[in-house]
Amino acid sequence: MLKVLTLNLWHDSGPWPERAVRVRAWLDRLAPDLIAFQEVLDSAQRNLARELLEDRPYALAFGRAAALGRDPSQSVGNSVASRWPIAKQETLSLPDNGDGETRSATLCKIDSPHGPLVFCSTHLNWKLHHGFVRERQVVALSDFVTAHHEKGAFSPIVAGDFNAEPESDEIRYMTGRHSLGGRSVYWNDAWQVAGRGDGTTWSNRNAFARIAWEPERRIDYVFVGYPRAGGRGHVEVCRVVCDDERAGIWPSDHFGVYAELRTEPVGA
Repeated sequence: MLKVLTLNLWHDSGPWPERAVRVRAWLDRLAPDLIAFQEVLDSAQRNLARELLEDRPYALAFGRAAALGRDPSQSVGNSVASRWPIAKQETLSLPDNGDGETRSATLCKIDSPHGPLVFCSTHLNWKLHHGFVRERQVVALSDFVTAHHEKGAFSPIVAGDFNAEPESDEIRYMTGRHSLGGRSVYWNDAWQVAGRGDGTTWSNRNAFARIAWEPERRIDYVFVGYPRAGGRGHVEVCRVVCDDERAGIWPSDHFGVYAELRTEPVGA
């Protein structure tokens, strides 16, 4: 099985040192092969993904999305962590609304034991009324990942914080249920394939989320290209993770999504 995790880190907000302990415990429990982090704080002095992973055996890539606050030396973006070598990385600036909110997608080509593999971490516009921006973003995102996928290779994977509910046009576009600009695509939503329950990842159970006064919803996803022959890339397991509290400390303001994908064809 190929194990995938996505988690928005909420950069270093709240009690970061205590939160980092919680996230590391989940990383050790899940032992993911590929990780998509969002809202990763990066500067010349530190990178939160690197801090989290410490001496754990991962290759790491980072792609900038925006400056953090008014300090030009600090930025936030997306990271990919891989148990296997990263052969190539590329960051795409996603379409924006011209209002200063900028988003990106960081894609890595992984030299995995299952063959060359494309894995992308992304984070879309957050405002509840910005569906029209996210629509342009998912079109660019899907095209970006598909262009890097090699025919016959393991199913490409896109994971991250899409800030959109499953019923939104932008997510329906990703899952083949809605067209945009006369075009349509298809990605398997790992939760739709193998999840149980509503899959909420922005929950008012979480004290760090509750302060935003936003409605509960499922906004974090693992999307996988159509399975290869024999079911390679089929989603076998999907569940919400990083969703517990210890002594008042939650790992982040988001919950994470964890998925396991079939790597061997049926009957092999």
